[in-house]
Amino acid sequence: MTTFKPDRGEMRRIQDTIRGCSNCRSIIKGSLVAVSVSSRTAAALRHRGNWVQLVKFGIVGATGYVINLVVFAALLGWGAHVAAAISFVVAGASNYWWNRHWTFVHQKGHIGLQGARFFIVSLVAFAVNQLWLVLFIDLLHWRKVVSQAIAIVLVTPLNFLGNRLWSFRR
Repeated sequence: MTTFKPDRGEMRRIQDTIRGCSNCRSIIKGSLVAVSVSSRTAAALRHRGNWVQLVKFGIVGATGYVINLVVFAALLGWGAHVAAAISFVVAGASNYWWNRHWTFVHQKGHIGLQGARFFIVSLVAFAVNQLWLVLFIDLLHWRKVVSQAIAIVLVTPLNFLGNRLWSFRR
């Protein structure tokens, strides 16, 4: 069960969802709502704006993906893990700017708070990326650029959810 405090528009959407859901066990008291995660997910999937936001996140992510791989390949002489760290920071800075000013533009909060949250999500995603690289490069002996490309794809869902639900939330 997740608890959150919605604005008026979100409250109306939630109430409409609850009315149309015969098996929802939701408690509405004032503006505080407790709704099951599956109900929130179903409501989010029906909201066109979430799909637009996901497409924008994907475009920003694809650009960051290219930036990451180009920087990674250029710095491979410094070692795969060092190159991955630097390329992740460069791509992450680009992704933060574009996500703040384009993808999540209507969710602008304090730049310092959002930046700190984005940085924490990025650190977690980077740690997971490094674990994938250890597996692919160090243990399975795959090619470095291919390993980085696959690792980025594997951490993308974590990155999106962390930024959508925490970094850029209102």
